[in-house]
Amino acid sequence: MLLSRSLCTGRLLPACSLGSARLRSIPSASRSVSTEAAGDMGPKVIDLRSDTVTRPGPEMRKAMFDAHVGDDVFRDDPTVLQLEKKTATLTGMEAALFVPSGTMGNLICIMTHCWGRGSEIFVGDQSHIFLWEQGGSAQVAGVHPHPLRNNPDGTFSTEELRRKVREDDPHCPITSLVCIENTHNMCGGRSLPIPWIDEVVTVAGTLGIPVHVDGARLLNAAVKEGVPPARLLRGCSSVSLCLSKGLGAPIGSLIAGSHSFIQRALRVRKLLGGGMRQVGILAAAGIYALDHQFRRLEEDHSRARYLAQKIAEIAHPMVGVDVDGVHTNIVLLRLNTEVGGEEGISVLMGPMGDDVVRFVLHCDVRAEDVDLAASKFETVIKAIPWEIPSSSGRETKGREP
Repeated sequence: MLLSRSLCTGRLLPACSLGSARLRSIPSASRSVSTEAAGDMGPKVIDLRSDTVTRPGPEMRKAMFDAHVGDDVFRDDPTVLQLEKKTATLTGMEAALFVPSGTMGNLICIMTHCWGRGSEIFVGDQSHIFLWEQGGSAQVAGVHPHPLRNNPDGTFSTEELRRKVREDDPHCPITSLVCIENTHNMCGGRSLPIPWIDEVVTVAGTLGIPVHVDGARLLNAAVKEGVPPARLLRGCSSVSLCLSKGLGAPIGSLIAGSHSFIQRALRVRKLLGGGMRQVGILAAAGIYALDHQFRRLEEDHSRARYLAQKIAEIAHPMVGVDVDGVHTNIVLLRLNTEVGGEEGISVLMGPMGDDVVRFVLHCDVRAEDVDLAASKFETVIKAIPWEIPSSSGRETKGREP
């Protein structure tokens, strides 16, 4: 039995190795098999790899078709301006800016805060900025990322933050920004505790350092905490917010901050090639998402908890799932071995390293799909043979009938 330590939980859990299994993990680069494409010729596919796989529904497509457009590089696309105003109000910021992606949004914010050379930013060592954005802060912006150890709930020690702030020394970079992530992807979609956010803002404020929030799934956190998104950003200087995850829009993110921050960010967006012309057709999808998809995120959270509980009830020694850790729409599942299963249902998930598979609930997954996925999980998991050393030194073996 192969065991590996989870980076976010610190617990020893079975390593994931799903390949030929019908319950399978497909890398993000692989081509997806969709229910629409498969039709009646293939298995029913329940795609839980990410909440980025959603497709615009008829109402969102109509909003896009009917959108009034202009040239957003000239800042005269009325639909984009409407979306930015709506986002600024939602986040409690003075202004907002539409950008093509969350990765670009984070990079724009980092470059806008770190305007001079020789800057350094604090990031969690399990954060998306540090792990999954190709080191853009260093590669493109020339900004040094300084990792702080993430706790299982996505937080990090503010004492470590204080301790690692650079002195005014020509040998060292200049500490210029603190970045936090809410919800925290690698820690299973955890919503950051509000008292901790307030503490980070206070500590950073006393040190004269602004705070940026990677809020790709910030609205999931707001729904989970039962507060307006602006409350989760109190005292923060900037935020990036994704429209194409749980909100179900096809493309786009927004960044928000002060008027002067957004004016400077506009220059950076142009530098990075993020200026788009008649992009109101995409902004219209974002407006629809904020108006209609935001409040339904609780459905995804509820279905994620339900599916995690169903897997936990199987109580198989080779499967680990932390039900209490399911805060929003992400579940981290740990498996070992390759197994088959009943035909007719295929569940797609995404690998998150050697020992973790992630599945994410979203607006394209219906309640009946969750039950089908739970049944598939049960069939596959019960087929896994297992061996666990006993206290006497003998191995206990088993397989569900």
